[in-house]
Amino acid sequence: MRLHYMSGGNPLAPVMVFLHGFPEFWIAWEPVFASFAQDYHLIAPDQRGFNLSSKPEGVASYDTKHMVADLLSLIDHLSPDQPIILCGHDWGASVAYAFAMRHGGRVEKLIIANGVHPMCFQKALFAGGDQTKGSQYMNRLREPGMADIMSANSCKKLFGMLEGFSPAPWLNDELRARYLEAWTRPGALAAMLNWYKASPMIVPPLDAPAKEMKFDDAQRQKYRIAMPHLLIWGMDDPALLPEARADLGEFCDDLYVVEVEGADHWIIHSHGERVAEEMKKFLAV
Repeated sequence: MRLHYMSGGNPLAPVMVFLHGFPEFWIAWEPVFASFAQDYHLIAPDQRGFNLSSKPEGVASYDTKHMVADLLSLIDHLSPDQPIILCGHDWGASVAYAFAMRHGGRVEKLIIANGVHPMCFQKALFAGGDQTKGSQYMNRLREPGMADIMSANSCKKLFGMLEGFSPAPWLNDELRARYLEAWTRPGALAAMLNWYKASPMIVPPLDAPAKEMKFDDAQRQKYRIAMPHLLIWGMDDPALLPEARADLGEFCDDLYVVEVEGADHWIIHSHGERVAEEMKKFLAV
């Protein structure tokens, strides 16, 4: 497994790791890098299947446990003796949460931007409301042949995902070229879509009866986020709704939530300065 990553900032400072989601790669957090370059060693990997990292075959290769293992190997290499600041967005948030649950001692603070804790998200999906409706695209992305469909006409439908969730004036010609290059690498799209296929998240069809999901003490302990945790949430995100994180406090010992009005799923691109500002406040506590 070859994991490509961007390294920047101060190499002698504590490590801050940034995890991207779908369909992005390491540049997803780029708008905030300059704000932390002096005080942190910045690390932004291409997660497995994306851009320049390895693209192992088979859906099973994209089980979250493998992404957690990738991250652990990276941290063992870069910060073996000191816990890191871990940041995640979208699917990167899923990996960050999983890592924080399994290797809490390696994370000093956890920062999530529009991403969901797995238990809270599954509860919202079972509830059969707006989140269930808004997540139907996940089932479509699991269908056979989607890699060919998404790559047709210079990845028109994939760009449509970036622009379809919300207006994307930040998606300029330079960014388009960088994304297109990453998406059209051999095997990239099939590997990227395997994240959806491997996910244990159940998205019920719209005609399925609602199901109430209750948490017990064992689940709260197993999926616990022990370290200080900041959640930055764009309130205009049509893919992830507030109900998807409604019960997050049940799993967190020290939770801070910042809601950003007028921000959408791509909050880091559209509101990078605000995201960096809230991160700095949190890290200063």
